Amino acid sequence: MTTTPTLLPDRPAAVQRGRIVAVASGKGGVGKTWFAITLAHALARRGRRVLLFDGDLGLANVDIQLGLMPAYDLASVLAGRRSLAQAVQRHEGGFDILAGRSGSGALSALDEAGLEAVLAALREAASSYDHVVLDLGAGIERTTRRMAAFADLLLVLATEEPTSLTDAYAVLKLHHADRLAGEGDVGEARIVVNQAGNATSGERTYATLARACAAFLGHTPKLAGILRRDDRVRDAIRRQTLLLQRHPNATAAGDVERLAEGLPG
Repeated sequence: MTTTPTLLPDRPAAVQRGRIVAVASGKGGVGKTWFAITLAHALARRGRRVLLFDGDLGLANVDIQLGLMPAYDLASVLAGRRSLAQAVQRHEGGFDILAGRSGSGALSALDEAGLEAVLAALREAASSYDHVVLDLGAGIERTTRRMAAFADLLLVLATEEPTSLTDAYAVLKLHHADRLAGEGDVGEARIVVNQAGNATSGERTYATLARACAAFLGHTPKLAGILRRDDRVRDAIRRQTLLLQRHPNATAAGDVERLAEGLPG
């Protein structure tokens, strides 16, 4: 009999003062980074102290989507050249950003000590903010899985595409295994349906994924929200601006704000 290996977080309860919300997807191209950025902005608009932490250790692109050129990034913190507070950049949207390092093989292939340093940076951030929105890399590699298990809440994005559903299920399966083995230290996972044609089709997409989880995992993740397809999202990304600033009345903008309102914590 084989068992799914687990990668458990190591975090003292005393430092869990901020709420770490990780955003993941099984595959790229489903709007994960855009959603992480927009969620951080929506939380900031609600008066929360928010840090957007680019945890995609190989293909970081939060700064690119926002048109930023940060002087320092996560690599600067891990190398000890700057403290977390010194590396953070304030965005006009009212939230802070810790940029990643795109294309860095050193970051994408962190050893155990390096990964613990990343988690230590997350611990530090959690003590200074109401929310840390952690944009994870796509897929289920070791570092991504470990960071997902460290979060208080994991939001898994999926679209109606079969490949997206299959890969999202893989993320949920491994996270559920880590949660069972973590004895309460691993936060829950919820599903976010993105690029839905309408609310009904989004509910169908969620139901498909939920049924698979119920049948094979014996567990049904909650639905965090449905984000409807909106061409204004593409416009905001192309112009490297925040959707809630450029198109505050957009359908997708309202969907993200409702999701932010319903988050625990």
